[in-house]
Amino acid sequence: MTLRLLPVLLLSLATPALLSAQEPAAAPATPEVASSGAREPELTLPEAVARALDRNFTLQIQRFATTTAELAIDVADAEYTPEFAVTGRTSVNQSSNASSLLDGVAQEGPRQETRRVDASVSQKIPTGANISVSTNLVRNETNSSNALLNPAYNSDVSLSVRQPLLRGFGADYNRAAIARARLGLDRANLDFKGAVLDLVRDVEVAYVNLVFAREQREVRAFSLRIAQQLLEENRARRETGVATDLDVLQAEVGVANAERTLVEAEGTVRDREDGLLNLIGQFEFANSVGTVGVPDFTVPDLSFDRSYQLARDQWPAYASQAAALEQLALDVRTARSNRRPTLDAGAAVGYNAREANARDASTNLWDGDGYAWQFDVTLRVPWGFKEERARLGQAEAALAREEARLSQLEQTILVQVRAAVRSVETNQESVRISGLATSLSTRQFELEKARFDAGLSTFRRVQEAQEDLDTARVNELQARVNLRIALAQLARLEASSLERYRIVLE
Repeated sequence: MTLRLLPVLLLSLATPALLSAQEPAAAPATPEVASSGAREPELTLPEAVARALDRNFTLQIQRFATTTAELAIDVADAEYTPEFAVTGRTSVNQSSNASSLLDGVAQEGPRQETRRVDASVSQKIPTGANISVSTNLVRNETNSSNALLNPAYNSDVSLSVRQPLLRGFGADYNRAAIARARLGLDRANLDFKGAVLDLVRDVEVAYVNLVFAREQREVRAFSLRIAQQLLEENRARRETGVATDLDVLQAEVGVANAERTLVEAEGTVRDREDGLLNLIGQFEFANSVGTVGVPDFTVPDLSFDRSYQLARDQWPAYASQAAALEQLALDVRTARSNRRPTLDAGAAVGYNAREANARDASTNLWDGDGYAWQFDVTLRVPWGFKEERARLGQAEAALAREEARLSQLEQTILVQVRAAVRSVETNQESVRISGLATSLSTRQFELEKARFDAGLSTFRRVQEAQEDLDTARVNELQARVNLRIALAQLARLEASSLERYRIVLE
């Protein structure tokens, strides 16, 4: 079935006698619906979608969330980058005089001046170990005559390692933050995909609603022209004594009602234009939307099983929830590791040298005459592991909660797909029935108008037949628009809109 909007002049051939009546009088002030000489540029639905993808505020905001999630990976990975440190220090220690000035002797107390430079590089590795290499050069100068080396240069280099053996051991535990950040980026990308799908659907709905509003305005404008011609015909009839003042008054009321409905239709058009411009641009409300029209389309063969499988596999919210479960599973594994005691093993080895100058102190450092090493083990056991058990319980409860939410989401997908497929089927039938109703109302109006021309009917019945025809035409337009919206919603669930508009997400 294809979507074809009802022609505006459907009745032009059905009422030749009416349209060939005398020229109507000037109509009261009504919204301008006639097209100007210059033809407005056309805005197709694919063009509207493309403009929305480029300028929509919601999509721009969502891009920042994706960028933030990507940078979170670097933040988590920074824990495993080397850290360099250099410290320079100068200190002076001057003691008080060894004897009092009251004794008549002034003797300077011991004085020591120290200059020290420390340098180190440390890094954490995925096993949880911290590895550090450090070195220093120290210059000591004193006023003591007993010093063998003055100044004396001390140099030192050492390697130390501290490795957790129970709590905090292993790459899975220590790289959990990075894995969690990567899953966060996956979820941000999925949320962005969902925002794109929502935007495409919203643009489709806003576009076809604008088409409907403009077509409805044309229907109301045509009804106003018919009402004005009926009014002139009744005035002519009154002049010949065939119609009464009441007939003319009824025709005048009919014109007034047609003007009111046209004003309302024009307001609806303006609202629909603003709604579309809000989606596809930024503060472009002064610009004209242009001409719009829904192209012909074919309703695909409906299959609930196929649509449900596509929705379950492609729906971003479902995949994002599955990624959230992976994040929570990481939290559970981390919490279980934290229930173990802390057992850390540390080891350090280093060389040192003491010489009269800095060069010798650095060169002779590796001779091995001066060295030191140590090994230590530290055990810490919280009494009862109360906090650790509670945190594990919280993590497990959060995981179970989100698993239930995933099941709920799966059922939601099932219900929404069933409703979407049913909506397409229902609106297909509604389009067929509303088309028949329009044909019936057209015939009834033709018959009632012919009876009125022959003096066998009243103007009131002609008015009622015209109102019924207007209602049928609007209902048919609405049914066709509803079908297009139902297809847009089904495409949103199946995530097939991306393929239809050739949208590639980076």
